[in-house]
Amino acid sequence: MEKIIIIGAGPAGISAALYASRGNMDPLVLHHGPGALDKAEKIENYYGLEQPLSGKELMERGISQAKALGVRFVEAQVLGISGFDTFQVQTTAGTFEAEAVILSTGSSRKAPKIPGVKELEGKGVSYCAVCDAFFYRGKDVAVLGNSDFALHEAETLSNVAGNVTIYTDGEKPEFSREHTIPVNTMKIQSIQGEERVSGLKLEEDLSAQETGGEHQSFVPADGVFVAIGTAGSTEIARQMGAELTGQGNVKINEKMETTIPGLYAAGDCTGGLLQIAKAVYEGAQAGISAGQYVRQRNRS
Repeated sequence: MEKIIIIGAGPAGISAALYASRGNMDPLVLHHGPGALDKAEKIENYYGLEQPLSGKELMERGISQAKALGVRFVEAQVLGISGFDTFQVQTTAGTFEAEAVILSTGSSRKAPKIPGVKELEGKGVSYCAVCDAFFYRGKDVAVLGNSDFALHEAETLSNVAGNVTIYTDGEKPEFSREHTIPVNTMKIQSIQGEERVSGLKLEEDLSAQETGGEHQSFVPADGVFVAIGTAGSTEIARQMGAELTGQGNVKINEKMETTIPGLYAAGDCTGGLLQIAKAVYEGAQAGISAGQYVRQRNRS
């Protein structure tokens, strides 16, 4: 079992790894390739940079620094976290167990720009299968997404719901393993419903129209679960039952503790100033706090 698992290899995650490593915690970093920093053309306002640096170069330097201290990295997509006294982190590379977890995967993703999604949030549109599956016992639900995260959410729902279908909204499915969940790749025109979700309206099937077939497609559904891309820190925190702020960020205290013991968060996912300097500070504090938690836990 790991002492500390850090999810994310951006400034917050690497800073947490550096401080946890110096605290003799031997942290494991799970990440899923380059993040937002990799896309930054120039970094000019960070302490100690005499000349501008690309985000990619700064990220690579941080990772190299952590590896030089012996920090271990595993590239895998995190699908969810369960557990209480210890945490089980489910990933595409298997399940890892840890005494403490630090969430540092950046800010929450925006909802898809599909009419009806924002309007029907909390009225049949959900972002957490674990949280809301109970309300869809025996009902028909749709999962929006095309990655392993969507597949994981769909399989979670399939244990409770009547019928589950994944809708990729025109995107190519990118599942890394075989599965039995039905997949629909048509573009979604809108999520339908008045007081609650009633179904999905799909874009017209022009090939069917040309042959005189049915070309307008409405699919009844009692619920729609959004699982686009990969699970970010906010999605994971919500799944676990950690409290979020009114702005939808992970709620933390001055020690970077969430409302779940042993679970910490740092960086853009906590809101506030979306800058490297803030992410590095919060990562450092999270690494220190998680180390103190693990030592106290073992003494007890």
